Amino acid sequence: MSALAWCCGVGLVTAAVLAWSGLHPGPVREVPNRPKSHRRPTALVERIALGALGALLFGVATSWPVAAIGGAVLGIFSREVLAPRRVREAPIERTEAIAGWAEQLRDTMAGAAGLQEAIVATAPLAPAPIRAAIQALALRARREALAPLLVTLADELADPTADLVCSALVLAAAGDGTDLGEVLSALAESARDEATMRRFIDASRARTRTAVRAITGITVGSVVLLFLFAHRYLAPYSSVSGQLVLAICFACYGAGIFLLVRMSRERAPERLLSFQAGRDEHGASR
Repeated sequence: MSALAWCCGVGLVTAAVLAWSGLHPGPVREVPNRPKSHRRPTALVERIALGALGALLFGVATSWPVAAIGGAVLGIFSREVLAPRRVREAPIERTEAIAGWAEQLRDTMAGAAGLQEAIVATAPLAPAPIRAAIQALALRARREALAPLLVTLADELADPTADLVCSALVLAAAGDGTDLGEVLSALAESARDEATMRRFIDASRARTRTAVRAITGITVGSVVLLFLFAHRYLAPYSSVSGQLVLAICFACYGAGIFLLVRMSRERAPERLLSFQAGRDEHGASR
């Protein structure tokens, strides 16, 4: 019992430190061409903090090691179980924003403006989901080569539509692109059709997401009520054999939730520039 209390104390301190670091990140410095794996560590910090918090709450409330492990797993994957609508729609809105920016570039360049001038002119008017990235691109385009900046922009947006648009812009910046306006129009129309399809698919998966949340809420709520009003009913689980049975139950429950979450998850399409960059790096290493 003392060992469990000591572990819970360590978990509390760890959760507090990780939560503080996640809510108060240090100053972000601009690092050109930084790898994607080092660009968004906040999500990993949040997962670790939620996992530590779940382990602490379940461990202190039940004094069961298996419950502490289950609470940690539930906290780590709570983002998938409780993902709000705005989180799911963020990639779709980003795709629509890229389509809108492509149309802005097309219309601006139709007025006898060059590509760099069009990027600078459309930066303040770019759609909100990508405005900060476009403004940073316009600022750096005044003093740096445009083609590498467009590749960096595609990596930052991390969207297949952005890869296509940036590829067309890279060709135009190198003087190899022809009929850029028609290409941007076609890409924008294709992106809007894709966004509409993805919204329809997301709506069709609403029942599965609701089932995941309902099952999770009913299970956790039932355990809490039993501990509050029928503690003797759960007393057999305090033994070693009871912990083993509880671990099997948690494993079956976790497998079911995992499959339901997997059914409701959207599979991101493969990116063009990311694949090309990985192939180039592999060839260079050889």
